[in-house]
Amino acid sequence: MIRKLSILDRSRIRRGSDGPAALRDTVALARRAEALGYRRFWVSEHHSVPGVAGSAPTVLAAAVAAATERIRVGTGGVMLPNHQPLVVAEQFGVLESLFPGRIDMGLGRSVGFTGGIRRALGRDTADAEAFEDRLAELLGWFDGNRKDHPEVHARPAEGLRIPAFVLATGEGAGIAARAGLPLVVGDVRNRERVLELIGSYRREFRASAWGERPYVIASGTVAVAATTEAARQLLVPEAWSMAYARTHGSFPPLVPAEEVAGLAMSAKERELFEKAMAGHIHGTAERVAADLAELADATGADELLVTTSAYDREALLDSFTRLARLAGL
Repeated sequence: MIRKLSILDRSRIRRGSDGPAALRDTVALARRAEALGYRRFWVSEHHSVPGVAGSAPTVLAAAVAAATERIRVGTGGVMLPNHQPLVVAEQFGVLESLFPGRIDMGLGRSVGFTGGIRRALGRDTADAEAFEDRLAELLGWFDGNRKDHPEVHARPAEGLRIPAFVLATGEGAGIAARAGLPLVVGDVRNRERVLELIGSYRREFRASAWGERPYVIASGTVAVAATTEAARQLLVPEAWSMAYARTHGSFPPLVPAEEVAGLAMSAKERELFEKAMAGHIHGTAERVAADLAELADATGADELLVTTSAYDREALLDSFTRLARLAGL
């Protein structure tokens, strides 16, 4: 069983509600996560997504940190290709200065998922391909070793050592290894691919000022309830949003699970929905404990980052509570 548990929240919007309410829910969930003993609480970056309110992760992280006292707060992640590394360093320098010893800098290499969003951000796919260079530049602003800009200093970031993490998709594992940074590997359902990424990361890891040894965070959806069916129902709204997005090109707000059950899905929607439902860790506490123990044995992960979304907020909070209890937090 992985004993270090953390939460990544994407500020999902529920139908009948709105973005401001979703952001307030995120802050409230962070308070609950702290009370339950979770290690970290991370927020994400998404642009122009109807069903997601989390578009400015460093701003939201500041609100979360201000509303909590002990839990580590960070990003899962800031999409570095969307931003100038100097500005990212300054933002995290401000966060660490205000909340010393509590800030994590999770970094991803994705760009906006449509051409319109990329144009609005002033970015293109080449920026994602340059992620390793941009990561080195970002870390250099903290080190104060920018030979290409000796007259420029990232204040108040320079001299600070904020834990940095690389979110792995494809080349991300190798980049994390070469930089000597912890690795966050997503979607543990694809076990073969996950093990491949973790294995290559550990083999290629180079100790650095940012990390002395490999550190792996496995990320996935976990739902715990009194019954297996109740846990499964928690997964339904998110799975339908995924299926809808892949057939209609727009990621919608979450709807109740019982409403999804009554939909007349097309063959393609049904296929995508079932695929989105498959493989997640869910069930009673006993079943989930066994599955998490198997995941820990297979991956050797140091930590688990839970990313569960659900329409029924009270059931979601209950799931996080049950998960914390079975992990002994």
